[in-house]
Amino acid sequence: MTFEYPTRRQFLSASAASAAALSLPAFAVGDIAGGKTISLVVSYPAGGGADAMARLIAPKLAEALGQPVIVDNRPGASGTIAAGQVARAAPDGSTLLLDASSFAVNPALFPKLPYDNETSFVPIGIIAQFPNVLVCTPSFEAKSVADVVRLARAKPDTIAYASSGNGSAQHLSGVLFEQLAKIQMIHVPYRGGGPAMIDVVGGQVPLFFANVASSLPLIQAGRLRPLALTAASRSRALPDVPTMAEAGVPGHQVLEWNPILAPAGITPDVRSKLTAALARAMGDAEVLGRVRSLGGDLFTGNPEQFLKSQQTLWARVIKERGITRD
Repeated sequence: MTFEYPTRRQFLSASAASAAALSLPAFAVGDIAGGKTISLVVSYPAGGGADAMARLIAPKLAEALGQPVIVDNRPGASGTIAAGQVARAAPDGSTLLLDASSFAVNPALFPKLPYDNETSFVPIGIIAQFPNVLVCTPSFEAKSVADVVRLARAKPDTIAYASSGNGSAQHLSGVLFEQLAKIQMIHVPYRGGGPAMIDVVGGQVPLFFANVASSLPLIQAGRLRPLALTAASRSRALPDVPTMAEAGVPGHQVLEWNPILAPAGITPDVRSKLTAALARAMGDAEVLGRVRSLGGDLFTGNPEQFLKSQQTLWARVIKERGITRD
């Protein structure tokens, strides 16, 4: 099961919709939860990718809604702490969750969650999608994905790849790569993408399926060598880097994304206002420019269907490979 970036027609359609959203009038102060400050709860710490997206979008949401929006970082337990907090919040629109792609992974990783993914939340939207990029230490002997596959087949369980933790998007990218390429490598989990990136740059671990946004400066500086993107098409930010399909591993498409969700029970009217405000915020030139400069793209599909399909995909991969949190 794979997921693709938007076609040119879809992208232009989304851009037109975003442009139309810009013409919407700001809602009157007090339309959401009596005008009180809206808390955008982020499931990861300050300085990470989810936090960066939250701080980019929060002031634009505030402008569209006509009331304050603050970022509230509640990291821990792969996002389940923040998700549990929002699931228990009043469904009046004053508390929203900005999560990451782990939202669709956690139900298969955790024996018990303090919420139900399918019944505790209502999607407001998905703000952007970013592919992972397979990078390596510049001194590593592999110069292409084909080289990695050849080396791994010659010596199974000797080539290591880093991740930001068991069950993370980077870990699952590696697992899917092993499945599709029919190879066996060594997984080295870290407590976060930052420490993993540091060790790959330093040569302690040769490979990493990095988020393209966070790895782009290091790639441009020559401190990491990009081998392939986990997307259906090449990135504007890295036009010379092939996709996994072009590199000989078709079907390897893994995107990182950031959903915004509200507690279940929110009224259709409030949900509609939040959805319209998010569309307006995502249509802002500054937001669009920043997302594209980091190698991302707009999300153009149906949020509910996308969340369900991602949950199904990763539940299958996790079960087949016996992946656990430990």
